[in-house]
Amino acid sequence: MEFLHSVIGHVFGWIEHTIAAMGPWGVMLLMAVESCNVPLPSEAILPFAGYLVTKGVMSIHTAAFAGALGCVLGSIPSYYIGYFGGRPFIEKYGKWLLVSKKDLDIADKWAQKWGDWAFFICRMLPIVRTFISLPAGILRARLPVFLTFTFIGSLIWSYLLVFVGIKFGENIAVFSAIWHKFDVVIVLVFGALFVAYLIHHFKK
Repeated sequence: MEFLHSVIGHVFGWIEHTIAAMGPWGVMLLMAVESCNVPLPSEAILPFAGYLVTKGVMSIHTAAFAGALGCVLGSIPSYYIGYFGGRPFIEKYGKWLLVSKKDLDIADKWAQKWGDWAFFICRMLPIVRTFISLPAGILRARLPVFLTFTFIGSLIWSYLLVFVGIKFGENIAVFSAIWHKFDVVIVLVFGALFVAYLIHHFKK
């Protein structure tokens, strides 16, 4: 329990420090990292940016646009890995990118069913949004269309999570009381989900 508390605390602490120190540029950087298939949840990045909105550090529009631009920048390397490496490369080395064959299959189904619109829809869905860039590259999706849908979908997602952070900041006393009352349970749940995510993606 102490180990999980320490790991989660360091991850969240790094996110908070980066955004607090760099402002919108920090939001953009972290969201770019998240879009490169790194398990850095936007669900932690953007709400903290929203919290800083309540402190006057940035506006809701600046935070949301920074998040969307970060997603676009981080998606480009993943797109080209899929474009030049193809499906066999991703299936062989995808585990090091935290992408499993099952992840690719899910993203492929979305892309085949919805075409270019899949890139817009998936950017507003947890988990799937982080690895849709690889199938986009594998399928040789038109880059301008892919990036446009990525930006628009990510912008909507960013506004939603930044708004959650704003509401948290406006009611921080209430949430702090809840957190201190159930901090052990919350840490265990987040820790278990994080560990399960890593095991799922690194297992043979």
